Amino acid sequence: MTDTELRRLLDNAHGKRVLVVGDLYLDHYIFGSPNRISREAPVMVLDEQRREDKLGGGAAPALALRELGYEVAVAGTVGDDPEGQRVVELLNEAGIDATRVMIDPTRPTTTKIRLVAEGFLLFPQQILRVDRQERDPVPANVERALVQDIRTFQADAVLASDYRSGVLTGSVVDAIRQLQQVQGVLTTVDSQGELAKFHGFDLVKCNQPEAEAVLQHKLGGRATRERMLADLRRELDCRCLVVTRGGDGASVVTESSYDDVPAANRSEIFDVTGAGDTVVALMTAGLLAGGEAVQAASLAQVAAGVVVRRWGNAQASRAEIAAALE
Repeated sequence: MTDTELRRLLDNAHGKRVLVVGDLYLDHYIFGSPNRISREAPVMVLDEQRREDKLGGGAAPALALRELGYEVAVAGTVGDDPEGQRVVELLNEAGIDATRVMIDPTRPTTTKIRLVAEGFLLFPQQILRVDRQERDPVPANVERALVQDIRTFQADAVLASDYRSGVLTGSVVDAIRQLQQVQGVLTTVDSQGELAKFHGFDLVKCNQPEAEAVLQHKLGGRATRERMLADLRRELDCRCLVVTRGGDGASVVTESSYDDVPAANRSEIFDVTGAGDTVVALMTAGLLAGGEAVQAASLAQVAAGVVVRRWGNAQASRAEIAAALE
């Protein structure tokens, strides 16, 4: 795979409409200076310096696609609370269509609060994370509204981001699959383990531990990774299966090929937050631009190599990816 081919693919990755369906999060950061140990308990005390809100969960691949110049809309839920209002506000500020974000008053907006120490090391260090999250499926009325919005949306691709927080129910996934079958829409998913739910999607992406959990009955035998993942792709009936393997890159399996795509950056890793979101977003972009699966995966690895050099849930710009290719 040449850099020229990847640059051409990057140049063509823009201008189409993508609907991102998934679990929307608010990432709230509290930054402080760790100056002492508490007298009340053997814990660090942070002297708060600032706070920062960022989008997380399914909003992260939406941001990555928007950064490349795609027209992006999001379908999901937030609670009837200030955090939910903040999620919608940040989506609007990013130029992402948030009109399909439903307010669910029965549950809070999923929020991840991170306490971050800075000032004594080169890079900030996360010392604690507190999650507020509901895992139950969304109520039936919210599910029906999401299904209706998906069925009536005119998109070139639908990206499902499953953080297993209740949005991607069976009915919602069926609505996405129906767009694929009726309108020929590209369907991609970043799944956190429930791979069978996305049977028939064009692209199914997971990480190595998630794939191993599904393949548990085959581990320890004589089958190679290539053989096991080829079998898994057939079981899922997907056009492409991508298994990310951290610093070892990713395995890309199609009906006709198996490729191990190396990581683009194995040394300058500061924060892996959002790397998986970047991979599924760039894979979606690459396939939309007409690239083969291994080309899209190679471009995704380059973009992921950019974002892991940065703190927090970062996105790689077109210029940064182009510079990394050079």
